[in-house]
Amino acid sequence: MCELLGMSANVPTDICFSFAGFLHRGGGTGPHRDGWGIAFYEEGGYREFRDPHPSVDSPIARLISDYPIKSHVVISHIRQANVGGVRLANTHPFTREMWGRPWCYAHNGQLEGWQTLPLSFYTPVGATDSEHAFCWLLGELRRDFPEPPVAPEALWQCLHRLCERLRGLGVFNLLMSDGIYLYSYCSTKLAHITRRAPFGQAELSDAELTVNFAEHTTTNDVVSVIATEPLTHNEAWERMVPGELLVWSDGEVKARYQAVIP
Repeated sequence: MCELLGMSANVPTDICFSFAGFLHRGGGTGPHRDGWGIAFYEEGGYREFRDPHPSVDSPIARLISDYPIKSHVVISHIRQANVGGVRLANTHPFTREMWGRPWCYAHNGQLEGWQTLPLSFYTPVGATDSEHAFCWLLGELRRDFPEPPVAPEALWQCLHRLCERLRGLGVFNLLMSDGIYLYSYCSTKLAHITRRAPFGQAELSDAELTVNFAEHTTTNDVVSVIATEPLTHNEAWERMVPGELLVWSDGEVKARYQAVIP
């Protein structure tokens, strides 16, 4: 399985600490050697890096871990290929435009029967079930909402229904954003942590690195990190439950939707 990493913050924040541990899972402490990528929303713009090589050996990954890009929303992915070859076109995250915004998406899992999902506005570039599902998902949203909805809750509810349908095809853990909100959907495995004052010290699980966040933050900062597995071993991470969609903005959960039990 692939691994996901996301961040939502109320101030421009770098993800160097979390990413320094995450990149080791791409061929170091984990088996995910088939590519990696990361996307940043910053100052009204969008910046993306993708590499089909293992992140633990990638000069681009080392650049990201050392270069403090400040962002409100970050999505990253390291890949263990199941569907589609190891090449740049099959490397997450994937991006499409809707309503004049770049929508970024990364998926962890494997789907059955994904080829039958009808496509409308968007066409895959690569050959993965993940990108096909993204094109279908965004096309369904665009069909139901030709313009941005006045009340975003209607979009969030629709997104949850679509994610539930994809979960019915297999494992579908998702991170997606339009630069305003970050969406995390759990099919099997996602965890998150919100850091706010009083900030403390954190120790990575995958690398020998410790940081005291109190030295790098203000009392008003709120930063949430979402990952497939907790990245630190001395903090209390909260695990999402299957069928749960969280809507994040400025580091806080704005909405929560859970699976309907028949």
